[in-house]
Amino acid sequence: MGSGKSTFGRLLARELDFKFIDLDKYIETQEGKSISEIFARYGEETFREVERLAVHESTKSGKAVIATGGGVPCHFDNMEVMNKYGLTIYLKVSPEALTDRLMPAREHRPLIAGKTRDELLAFIKTTLQQRTPFYEMATLTADTTSLSPEDSVRIVLQAVQSNHT
Repeated sequence: MGSGKSTFGRLLARELDFKFIDLDKYIETQEGKSISEIFARYGEETFREVERLAVHESTKSGKAVIATGGGVPCHFDNMEVMNKYGLTIYLKVSPEALTDRLMPAREHRPLIAGKTRDELLAFIKTTLQQRTPFYEMATLTADTTSLSPEDSVRIVLQAVQSNHT
């Protein structure tokens, strides 16, 4: 949440000449509802099941860069499936930087709507503590806290090329 996955994903897909899939947008199109609406109407459990199905479907779409929501790796067999069918990348960002990025748009994100800055920072720290073991299952980790999206893509491409040559 807030690490820049969608921006990074679009840039990486363009560099690789791959299709780009934003999993949240994919779900919204499939369901005909916004993520916030799915959360509000059906709850997180139903949303996570819809998300799981979207992960399974999207990994079969050929050469693509898929930007997932921050909770995707932590539920069901999502991380296992993504690692089986592709290369996964953990975009690591400090809690403070995530707070700065998320404060302006928090009302549009169901899990953080209405939180003060201090509440948001505490929530991010707790959430990262829970999610980091799943994130660390990724093929690559890139600390992008102080990098532009373009620099993040360049560093990841270099890492991928050095690991596959």
